[in-house]
Amino acid sequence: MRRTVGRWTTGVVAGLVLLAGCAIPSSGPVRPGDWHADEVLGAVTVAQGPQPGASARSVVEGFLTAGAAGLTGDFEVARQFLDPADARSWQPLAAATVTRSTTLEQTADDQVVAMLAVVGQVDADGRFTERSGIGQAVTFDLVEVEGEWRITDPPPGLIVSDRVFGQQYRRAPVYFLTPDRTQLVPDVRYFPVHDLATSVVSELLDGPSPWLRGAVVSALPDGVSLRSETVRVDGGVAQVVLEPARTVGSAGERDLMLTQITSSLSLGHIRSVQVRAGQDGALLTGEDVLAALPAGLPVMLSGDALVQQSADLVPVDGVGTLAGLRAGAPAVSEDQTLRVALSGTDRLVALPTDSTAARTLLAGPGLVRPSVDRHRWAWTATSAKGAGLHAVTVEGEVVDVSARWLADRTVQALRVSREGARVAVASSGPDGLVIEVCGVVRDAQGRPSSLTDPVRVGPGVLVADQIVWTDPETLVVLGRVGGVTTLTRVPVSGISEVLTPVPDAVAVAADRSGSTLMVATVSGSLLRHYGSTWVEIGPSDQPMRDPTYPG
Repeated sequence: MRRTVGRWTTGVVAGLVLLAGCAIPSSGPVRPGDWHADEVLGAVTVAQGPQPGASARSVVEGFLTAGAAGLTGDFEVARQFLDPADARSWQPLAAATVTRSTTLEQTADDQVVAMLAVVGQVDADGRFTERSGIGQAVTFDLVEVEGEWRITDPPPGLIVSDRVFGQQYRRAPVYFLTPDRTQLVPDVRYFPVHDLATSVVSELLDGPSPWLRGAVVSALPDGVSLRSETVRVDGGVAQVVLEPARTVGSAGERDLMLTQITSSLSLGHIRSVQVRAGQDGALLTGEDVLAALPAGLPVMLSGDALVQQSADLVPVDGVGTLAGLRAGAPAVSEDQTLRVALSGTDRLVALPTDSTAARTLLAGPGLVRPSVDRHRWAWTATSAKGAGLHAVTVEGEVVDVSARWLADRTVQALRVSREGARVAVASSGPDGLVIEVCGVVRDAQGRPSSLTDPVRVGPGVLVADQIVWTDPETLVVLGRVGGVTTLTRVPVSGISEVLTPVPDAVAVAADRSGSTLMVATVSGSLLRHYGSTWVEIGPSDQPMRDPTYPG
């Protein structure tokens, strides 16, 4: 006998309600079962199928458990909990909802509601969107099939705990190129560990995420595909076979193409990568032709001087006295040819040299901390609503870099990534504070022309006075309200982390590798982040302010 009832539904819940009943465990054994060894994971639990006479609630719980376990296989066990027609059409990898907790309640004989505290969602292409613990309800409807409860019309994708997500998904940057083909730009994705290398190369061939299109390019020729849609990994060696062989073998940018592939496959279980043009083609070889950006030492203000931190604090060569400028928030280019700062709150100036006075590059109300990109453009924004961003050269050329998504917003902070293809923007508007990362579209000379539609990050951050890039994939946001300071590590793709606060911090700086994060305090002290603590560095008798790294 088969009894059909209503469809499943989903809805956002204003506050997460813990309903009566047993929650799905977040630790310990899921249910009795076998295990097998996986190349990447090691021991993996194998879920059991539905038991005879199982309740509707038990069937839903078993389905969620088996779905998570199916990430290492083909989801055969999870499909056993579904109505036969739905078992064939269900698409488990269409999405993944990552939860901090999941609570089940049976609301009718043939209906079970799962209450989710959602921390993130992953789409079919591996793009992760942070949700910051939002409450969501998913309703599972069931039918009787030969006397046993089975789920009908299940939602596409999986519901997995953050613990399972950490075990069975891997963060994988897929690398594209800046338009001048000198720097790599990561497009971070999350894929199931099962057949991870295939997922990475497939997405590389499909191209960048929508928010990066126009800001990055790829050296892989159009129309190239992955033979048999599979990357074989044997003994730590990844075998990538691309077709059509003639197109790949004659690729004009072979070195860059190989760099994109091998960099994207820099995964823990892969030691080397072999790329062939066609099944019987010779191995493709090339050289790393990308330019390395200089590391750069931090600079900061001390008294009326711009100083640089090495073994000691020393004045920066070629910069004159800042007396009378009311200088703050300095920014310098990687090659030190552009050095700017705010003068008061309404002028962006090129810093004076030993022989020339400071020059005003841009004037406007409430300018935000500037950021200098590797193309030697200094970026800032005014407090005017809807004014967008402004970029200026040392010669004084100004470009208004507008974007429709900033039309009704006021920019609070910004920072251009060191390769120059992305910019992080914090802005306030009708929906409060929002942090977004977008692509920077430039012309052939590196002149910025527009911004792409952004991706939102760090939904739990409520205040943003400053943004820095700690590495190519991660931001740190400093916010200060009423003497209370927050520091939050915000990945462009992933889950944010609140850092140990420094109550009187007023500025933050980070190097390009993520190994050095420092803050300056109201009293002029400089502290560096070590593990989960902050340690004072620098001379205690020389007050410092506004530290920054080049770029």
